[in-house]
Parts: sequence; structure tokens; C-alpha cells
Amino acid sequence: MNVLEGERFEQRRILFQGRPEWTTVDGDSLRLMDGRQLAESEAVYLPPCEPTKILCIHLNYESRRIEFRAPDLVTPTYFQKPVSALNSHRGMLNRPDNCQYLNYEGEVAAIIGRPMKNVPRDETWHYIAGFAPANDVGAQDFRDTDAGGMTRVKGMDGFCPIGPGIVRGVDVRRSTLRTYLNGKVVQEGEVAEMTFGIDYQLADLCRHITLMPGDIVLTGTPANSRPMQPGDRVEVEVTGLGRLSNTVQNVPAPAHDVGHDPTDTDAVRRVALGGDWWAEQEAKQG
Repeated sequence: MNVLEGERFEQRRILFQGRPEWTTVDGDSLRLMDGRQLAESEAVYLPPCEPTKILCIHLNYESRRIEFRAPDLVTPTYFQKPVSALNSHRGMLNRPDNCQYLNYEGEVAAIIGRPMKNVPRDETWHYIAGFAPANDVGAQDFRDTDAGGMTRVKGMDGFCPIGPGIVRGVDVRRSTLRTYLNGKVVQEGEVAEMTFGIDYQLADLCRHITLMPGDIVLTGTPANSRPMQPGDRVEVEVTGLGRLSNTVQNVPAPAHDVGHDPTDTDAVRRVALGGDWWAEQEAKQG
């Protein structure tokens, strides 16, 4: 049976009495595998997987391509987040004090369930452990220096929250992704809007890269990624999968000045502000 079929099944991973534990949802409680229960509101969440790598597609939703006035997409391009970017449901998102463009990007995460290498598209669904909402957080202030590689933009500690759990038995191809900022919908897109489906991405990546159990593939974000501010609550909801929630806080900037500083240029703003930047430019010209 592939990940899209069967009854919906979700597992969540929490820290309980100093140990990681797997749980299932039982109303307003979480049930541990030994039968003990705790209130969901009291749970301290952990990411629902332990990846060896986190692979991400650059541009995939048609609405985002239109927003950025990009040409039609012929082939996907990818980047990688370090595993130290992992974060969890209700975790804090840290914005360094010298940055101002910390953007949300709501996404569907596909989590690998068994080793994948050279698997064709129609068989990829059998290799997926499940799906989860995710947020491909990025400090766009470093866009000028990362040259598309995203190492600092998307790779800072905690910049990959995922959860609350991992879900199978949901045909995510029929799901809708929504991002909320302080309770207001700020992104919305049908998964069917993807230019390159999840099966295409996995088949493409595993031609040359062995995907291992627990590995995460972030599958793209729709239009309207924008900066967050300290104190903001950002939530990513995918129908059938649940809702991931995180809060932004300011943290001190690095103590030394080695390396490239954050910048505030048109190139940075074009990505951080998206359609708002384009509208501003048109207003200046008009």
C-alpha cells in the first residue's frame, strides 16, 4: 500500500520525561505507545523524523512563478538545508537582530520511509513514510551573498520547522496549503498547482542521490511569502495533515563581524517583498 491509500494515520514525536516518544492523537490528548496519555497542550514537540538531508525545490507553484514574473519552468532546481535547521511544532523562530527580512514559506514536506535510488515516478508513493506541514523559513537579508545556494538564507538553526506529526493515508495531491500570520491567511495554494509534482521531484532527486529513511523533501511554496516580525505567530496548514505553529523572536546578532553582513538592496527586497516590491517599482515608473 502506498502513502496515499488507506485510513488516515498520524504519529507525533514528543519529548516526554526526558525521552523522545512516539504518540498518536486521542481527542485533546496524546497517547504514548505504552498507553500513557498527556494533554496535547502540555506536549513538547520534536520533529517527526531524523533526516540525513533536507532537500528543497526553488520555485514550483504557478502563483509564485507569476508573482516573480519568471519564465515558464522547464526543469526544477534544488538547494539543501543542513539538518541543524530542523525545528518543531511550537518551536521558536529566531531572527538575528541585524536582519529584517525573515520570510515564511509554507510547504508540504514529503518524508522518506525507505531507501530510494533510481525509483520511477509511479513507484515513488511506495517509498514515502508520510507528509507534514513545513515552513521553509529564510533570512532574505543574505540573498546577495548566497548566490542562489541558500546556505545562510535558508540554513540557519531552526529554519525548518516541521510537524506536528507525520501523516499517511491522505491523498495530499488534493490538499490545500495555507499559511497564517497572526490568524490571517497570507498564503493559499492547491497542491495540484505545483508545476513539478511530488512524485516528479522524488524521482528526479533519487536518480543520482540516495534518499534515506527520515530524509525530508520540501516541495515548494505558493505566492505571497513575506517577512515576519518578532512576536508574530506563523502557522502552516495543509488539509488532511494538520497545522504547524511557530512564534518569531529576536535574538542577538553574531558577536563578531567575520563574513558578509546582511544587506537591504533591490535584489533582496524583490524576493523578500515579492509582488509588493513589483507594485512599488511600477508606482515609481508610473
